[in-house]
Amino acid sequence: MPRLGRGIFPLFAAIVACANLPILDSLAQSYPVKPIRILVGMVAGGATDAAARLVAQKLSEHLGQPVVVENRPGSGTAIAIEKVATSPADGYTLMMLTASGTIQSALRAKLPYDLERDLAPVSMVAIGMSTLSVHPSVPARNVKELIVLARSQPGKLHYGSTGVGGASHLMGELFKLMAMVNIVHVPYKGSAQSAIATATGEIDMGFLDVTATVPLLNAGKLRALAVTGAKRASLLPSVPTLDESGLPGYDRSTWFGVAAPAGVPKEIIARLNAVIGKAVNTKEMKESLNRLGLEQQTNTAEHFVAFIHRQIAMNAKLIKLAGVKAQ
Repeated sequence: MPRLGRGIFPLFAAIVACANLPILDSLAQSYPVKPIRILVGMVAGGATDAAARLVAQKLSEHLGQPVVVENRPGSGTAIAIEKVATSPADGYTLMMLTASGTIQSALRAKLPYDLERDLAPVSMVAIGMSTLSVHPSVPARNVKELIVLARSQPGKLHYGSTGVGGASHLMGELFKLMAMVNIVHVPYKGSAQSAIATATGEIDMGFLDVTATVPLLNAGKLRALAVTGAKRASLLPSVPTLDESGLPGYDRSTWFGVAAPAGVPKEIIARLNAVIGKAVNTKEMKESLNRLGLEQQTNTAEHFVAFIHRQIAMNAKLIKLAGVKAQ
């Protein structure tokens, strides 16, 4: 009697898979049928929050459902990431993933999630940079003078960040390594708080979002010495890069992208990717992002996956060199 089991089960699986194709297509076409939320791992008021709200507005216009931004700050965005990673994989819970998320994965050995396993990257949205800004009382008019000052007073100057393991924290640590200075790190809950602390003189300097820096610069409450990216910021064309200011090779940019829980159907990921690409790459969105000191940057979900993998590896090297420890 012939043994049919080996042939029947693969055939059965193939039949089931084919039968499910119309269901998946229908799911993608009908999605969404209820409101969507985008979690942000920072407090309101910073570039991450602003970028998320721009994306939410455009997604709502294109998808025909409300898209609400929900702030879940803390632990270098790890709280928000965990919430998304453990949410139903139905496409109704998304997050604005940032550089801080990949830093946390490189920094913490015992996170309640695995970023690459538990999230499904959808698309990049934008890239940007920060400023190295000081309180006007700091007697340094440029980066070289700041380095001289810091070397003459090791451990006396303080810089602020958005929290341990945040993107601005690693900007500061890379600066310390390359400049060979001892400056004390002071973590805050968000970019707005760090900017205010610098502007009031509570701390001496900060690696601040361009969007948080500009109004304080105009009010004379901050002095921008440099920007952290490879090229000058369009909003601050007269402010040199750190590379131009005596630290050749310095380049730490911020980035923002949308991610979903792992397991969201590929058809929904593809639809979200297409909608984000269409919405972000418009003149209106470009201008809105530029006002935040950001430039639009979209890609495929596959390219975003590879980008995140590279970011985690790069951050792990910097964390090891700087001796950064999770709190």
